[in-house]
Amino acid sequence: MPRTAQIVEMPSFGTLDREAGNLSRQVAEALREAVRKGHLRPADALPSTRALAASLQVARGTVVEAYEQLIAEGFLESKAGAGTRVALALAEPPPAREPRAASRQAEEAGLPERAEAFARIGREFKPLPPVPFAISVPTGMTAPGDIWRRLGNRLRARGPASPTGYADPLGALALREAIADYVRKSRSVRCEADQIIVTSGTQQGLFLASQVLLGPRDQAWVENPAYRGVTAILESLPYRDAMVRVPVDAEGLDVEAGIRMAPKARVAFVTPSHQYPLGMPLSMARRAALLAWARSAHAWVVEDDYDSELRYEGYPFPALQGLAPDRVVYLGTFSKILFPSLRLGYVVVPPHLVDAFCGARVLVDRHPPTADQHVLAAFMTEGHLERHVRKVRNVYAEQRLSLIETLEALLPQDLAWIEPGDQGMHLVLWLAARLDDHQVVRLAANEWVAVRAASPMFATGTARPGLILGFGGFSSAQMKEAAHRLAAVIATVAK
Repeated sequence: MPRTAQIVEMPSFGTLDREAGNLSRQVAEALREAVRKGHLRPADALPSTRALAASLQVARGTVVEAYEQLIAEGFLESKAGAGTRVALALAEPPPAREPRAASRQAEEAGLPERAEAFARIGREFKPLPPVPFAISVPTGMTAPGDIWRRLGNRLRARGPASPTGYADPLGALALREAIADYVRKSRSVRCEADQIIVTSGTQQGLFLASQVLLGPRDQAWVENPAYRGVTAILESLPYRDAMVRVPVDAEGLDVEAGIRMAPKARVAFVTPSHQYPLGMPLSMARRAALLAWARSAHAWVVEDDYDSELRYEGYPFPALQGLAPDRVVYLGTFSKILFPSLRLGYVVVPPHLVDAFCGARVLVDRHPPTADQHVLAAFMTEGHLERHVRKVRNVYAEQRLSLIETLEALLPQDLAWIEPGDQGMHLVLWLAARLDDHQVVRLAANEWVAVRAASPMFATGTARPGLILGFGGFSSAQMKEAAHRLAAVIATVAK
């Protein structure tokens, strides 16, 4: 089929101020403004540097420098043979429906109250665009790359990942064996392959745990603040008062407070290696106290070990599960260290809970897709995962330090400050009490900066304003530019 020549429209710039100097910066800002106003849209092709330079009557190097800056920021993207375009990632998601209108529609349709709760969760969990500082956006050196593609091509053609019939609800045996070997060595988890259920990420593991371990009117401890994914699950249960928000301090979950608040709780959902979102580990004294309570109360501990591989100072903390494999349900994921769209995680459960978790899994989605399971199993058994973890840890360590230094230089301490931490792929940037983190999030989005508010992660009446900033998958140049825009937004809100 013959190729159709594409006509590239020359963008409208207005007049460059030649007396002000720095023409490349002016060209870059004019292009940014054209994108913001919609004159240039995601995926629109831009003229060649030579053509645009001739149109503006400036040196070609001026336009080259402007293009390179915008490519580094993520506004533009360039591919050999395809020219330069406005980044497709800048495409805005469809506008969210107004909550009241959605509520009225649900009521008119005769839907139960839980339907509106699910609708609120759906609106809240819309993905952020893949620009700084969205969490878990692996690119370049932090993506598995060619090795993953080669394994996929090999195994999907005629190997075990080729199309087949229904599979084991527990997951592919090859992957469960690889996971068991991996967590025994790297996390001190005590388990066998038949105790592992492969899930569609940590979120499904949390949901399965809530379905299996909690009965009507049972209560669960949840950290305050906590990962919004677990609080949303418990908020959606058909009975109220299931969730008891237990405070955290410098040592992690305050076990004594939990015992005072709900001594007969059935489950404690915790992030002991790296508290989400604050970052501190659960101290050894608190670990012992938590497990002692679980044994005496015949309760369960659900350990969400979502990013333990990414510790930058010293070795990762051993898993809580290794101290009490009979009382701990252990959750792990490959979303952070590989890529979120893989949607593969796992749950390690005591042997007598395997059938219950398996049955709950069957009712959710029968079994996980098999192809990527076999690719991941090969990726692990051939030693690629361990090498990938080391590489990603080194890259993220540098990016984390660069972002911290940039933010500390840009933001006065009385306006915003960073929560200390030495693990993971996000930072918490606290804001002064007078600032509204939701407002900062909205204004930052207008500047193509993607952050999440920290206040929704707290129980009602205890919220603190702050921002969650991811630093995985972005270059230092991208993050520095985004940090300047974010600092300007915070300063605007402060005024």
